[in-house]
Order: sequence, then structure tokens, then C-alpha cells
Amino acid sequence: MSDSDGKSTVDDLDWSDVQAELNESIEMAEEKRAAAKDDDKTGTKEKEGDVPPKQGPPQPPPKPVKAAPKREVSPVQFDELGNRDESKGALDLDFILEIPLKVSAELGRSRMLVSELLSLGTGSVIELDKAAGEPVDVFVNNRLIARGEVVVTNEKFGVRLTDVVSHTERINNLK
Repeated sequence: MSDSDGKSTVDDLDWSDVQAELNESIEMAEEKRAAAKDDDKTGTKEKEGDVPPKQGPPQPPPKPVKAAPKREVSPVQFDELGNRDESKGALDLDFILEIPLKVSAELGRSRMLVSELLSLGTGSVIELDKAAGEPVDVFVNNRLIARGEVVVTNEKFGVRLTDVVSHTERINNLK
């Protein structure tokens, strides 16, 4: 078959001829390799018509290797593991103590449609999922670590912790 513009398609090609030529090329290459091995064994020169292997520009002779000067080697001295200075551990802890964390308290949550959100204005009230007086959640880097009650201190809101989340629950919250 051929395309509308008169060119033949790949499906129209006779692949058996191509395969036959490929097989002949492979056989010829194998025969040349076998003949080259025989020549190497018998020590005969190249046959007429054979192409000599390509050689690059002549390489300079290798430079003589200088012997490295002898150096005196002494054994390594290691401190005993039991003689560690206890103050070094405190320095490592001091580094960790300087990492800033984000602490937040959540009064509650609510879900609303975009249309409800757009209708909010000054004086609007959003109903939360927690009842009045119920403990608020305290998060550190968005991970629940405690619960507490809202208090007012020096005209600012605060949270008095009433329950710290157990170690097991904190690990489960990391997942």
C-alpha cells in the first residue's frame, strides 16, 4: 500500500531482503574474526585487502616513577570511652534549646461554603465545633501536644495546660 501522496509505507517494505543482508554481514564479520585468530596463532602477516588497524599518533615513553620518600608512621592514640566530659552533652542540648517552634491554641473548628464565607462581615458569628468551657487544643508546629483552658492574664489571653498528650499519642500524631 502507499500513502495518498504516492510514497510507500513502512508496512509495504520487503523486510526479508534486509534480514538476509544483515545475516550475511554477521557471517562475514564472524569469518574475519576467525581468520584473524588463526593468523595470530600461526604468526602470518596481514592478507592482501585487509585493512591494518588504525593507530593514533605515537605516544611518548612513560615517565619513570619516582620512589616516594619514606615517612615515619606512629600509632594512633584514642581516648577511652569512659573518660568523656559530661559538660559536652550539655553543649549539644543547648544547641537544640535554641530551635524556634510555632505554638498555637485552637478554640475549635468550623466548615462553611464559599458563599457563606463571602457573606461574612463585621459582627458575624462563626459557630465552632466545641462547646463553651471545653478544653482548647495546644499545638507545637501543627502537632497536638496538650489541652488546656483559656485564661486572661495582664489583659491578654493565655492557656493554662490541664492535660499533656502522652508520649505514645504524640508519636501517633506524627504519622
